[in-house]
Amino acid sequence: MRPSRPTVAAILGQTATGKSALALWLARRFDGEIINCDSTAVYRGLDIGTDKPSLADRQAVPHHLIDIVDPSDDYTAARYVADASAAIHDIQRRGRLPILVGGTGLYYRALTRGLFPGPGRDAALRQRLEDVAQRRGREFLHRMLVRIDPFAARRIQPRDLKRMVRALEVYFLTGTPMSDHFARTVSPLAAQRIVTFGLRLPSDLLKPRLRRRVDEQFAAGVVDEVRRALASGVSREAKALGGLVYRQILDYLDGARDEAATRELIVRENRRYARRQLIWFRKEPNLVWVDGAGESPETQLLVESLLREHLSEADREPVS
Repeated sequence: MRPSRPTVAAILGQTATGKSALALWLARRFDGEIINCDSTAVYRGLDIGTDKPSLADRQAVPHHLIDIVDPSDDYTAARYVADASAAIHDIQRRGRLPILVGGTGLYYRALTRGLFPGPGRDAALRQRLEDVAQRRGREFLHRMLVRIDPFAARRIQPRDLKRMVRALEVYFLTGTPMSDHFARTVSPLAAQRIVTFGLRLPSDLLKPRLRRRVDEQFAAGVVDEVRRALASGVSREAKALGGLVYRQILDYLDGARDEAATRELIVRENRRYARRQLIWFRKEPNLVWVDGAGESPETQLLVESLLREHLSEADREPVS
């Protein structure tokens, strides 16, 4: 089914809810191709801890934005927006349906709402602002932000020093509040119809799935995967090793805790991450929540039916 209005499907939601399985099902049913929307799967050589789709799945259905940069690279949301929008338009030119899949809310929001990249970081200015926070307290910086950019100040709490400093940095470098920059930002998909589903599971169902996945990662050799990355020259401070699973394993290799405690910590951190994902995605407009696992036939048939309805609506809408 190829709607007359350019359309993108998206499968978002909590970690370990089966988003990849659902995306594969939909890709086969709708002649689609999958675009990664996970900030860790872009890195080559880090496969186990990032829970990438298998090679067999990637051969069965085309996948995009997986294994595209080295682990030492600093892949940003701005680069993701450029890469993902290019992939979407290429897929649509070939008459197929792009399906975004992942749990990185920032990437999805930047792609669908636009991203203000802002001026480059000014190390000296940031240091001065951080020194002010150290001497006079973070509340002083927040009061400054209230005067300069009250809209940003409502979103940014005094405890969030990093975001406060960035908002003030943008103002001092450009003379314009960051909120005004964001208000003028346009998504590269502004002309597209985006049909988005969010997968979620109650805690009592999600926790054993998270534990099972961690056990599978260790059985598959995720610790050796980290050792290989370090041996190849990847810095411990690399962004690719800063995410869940990898930073806990780095601590394990440093002797901070034993393997059993490391596994338990990864499960706990994943549960916290799943809660943060829910909070983030609840703020996304027009997201259709689906309570069920992505590999469940009931979930697959339900989402397939809902997506067909949306695509039919897109066919009835005039193309702008």
